[in-house]
Amino acid sequence: MTEFFGSVWWLLVSLGILVTFHEFGHYWVARRCGVRVLRFSVGFGKPLYTRIGKDGTEYVLAMLPLGGYVKMLDERETEVAPADRHLSFNAKSVYQRIAIVAAGPIANLLLCIALLWLMFVIGKPDYPPDLGPSEGIAAEAGFQPGDRLLAVGERETRSLTEAGIALANAAMDRRSTPVRVRTAAGDEVVRVLPLDRPGLVISEQQPFRDLGLSLADPPVVGAVQPGSAAAGRLRPGDLILAIGDIAIASYAQVGEAVQVAARNGQTLELRIRRDGRTAMVQVDPRLAEVEGKPRWILGITGTAPRQDALLRFGPVQAIPEALSQTGQMASDVLAMLGRMVTGQASLQNISGPITIARVANGSASLGPAWFLNFLAVLSLSLCIMNLLPIPVLDGGHLLYYLIELAKGSPVGERVLIAGQYVGLVFLAGLMGLAFYNDLFRPSF
Repeated sequence: MTEFFGSVWWLLVSLGILVTFHEFGHYWVARRCGVRVLRFSVGFGKPLYTRIGKDGTEYVLAMLPLGGYVKMLDERETEVAPADRHLSFNAKSVYQRIAIVAAGPIANLLLCIALLWLMFVIGKPDYPPDLGPSEGIAAEAGFQPGDRLLAVGERETRSLTEAGIALANAAMDRRSTPVRVRTAAGDEVVRVLPLDRPGLVISEQQPFRDLGLSLADPPVVGAVQPGSAAAGRLRPGDLILAIGDIAIASYAQVGEAVQVAARNGQTLELRIRRDGRTAMVQVDPRLAEVEGKPRWILGITGTAPRQDALLRFGPVQAIPEALSQTGQMASDVLAMLGRMVTGQASLQNISGPITIARVANGSASLGPAWFLNFLAVLSLSLCIMNLLPIPVLDGGHLLYYLIELAKGSPVGERVLIAGQYVGLVFLAGLMGLAFYNDLFRPSF
């Protein structure tokens, strides 16, 4: 399956799941409140599949899967027989209408918790937040190869993904941030990143790179080429500690260290750790042409990083973990919205269906746990976005009902119509920005 068709498929799966749960929330509470539901539609436009249920509801799968709706009996939209008036939405108390409207976002919130619970039970593989050599502002703060990030501010970082989110948030807030690390020697220390420094530019997409942090790249031999200089001298799994007088902290340093220590092809003394013991190995490097330039080579390759920061819990322990993760994600989404309003974060963070499709496909390719995490983030985002007090969204309707509770009578028809126009214009602008970002967002 090509990337294009894979992206389209996983977008349809994602939206289908989230929209169905959202609309089912409205539907379920409406039926419990005695409202007749005329249509339950997943998608908009021309119906592709239609079925009439025993309750008289028309269930529809429509052509455009970018949303859905539940149509209820309502005197403001159609003529209702006097005998059926008690079944109409507008005839219900304001508290029942609030419950029906709020049920959609609440369904997405509950779905988010359930998805995260399942993700933790399955186990989400990730890279450990281990650091390699640093430079720039990170080097000034004292970060060393072998440091493992334990917490950024008050936020624990159990994996590379959590560390990246925490660092990006701290960078956007432009605040001096303490970072708790465990050094290669096993000591816990706090290093402070001066992110409030004037003129400091850090992208939200690549905080590690712009802070001068690099990921751990242990100098472990992954493979030895047959017949090479290292054949019979080094073995896969050997940890290179030094080449000559040059200490080695990451595999990226090996190549340049060989060039410096070899000089005119002299024998190299490598200090290595093999099977838990330190040993000295002598290797005669060979001169070869690499990308058009002569270089001394050993004939070895490094190892790929391992995803050994597995977040997995039992079914019971996964419940508080899912609740805690949901709370943290909600805080991140709300904080990001606030930053975009104040200008602290770029509006390029708003994504449309193209980006969502790509991320959905990428998450699915990483395994079920990553896709569940993606669905949970999207479901929570849908919940929060729908609760914003914007007319035509659930939050806008809830705002009208709260005003009705305060003033003792429904909001006037003119206000409702004006609000709908404002809401539609706002949503059209938001969708236009999302599509623009999808098409023209710069690559990082």
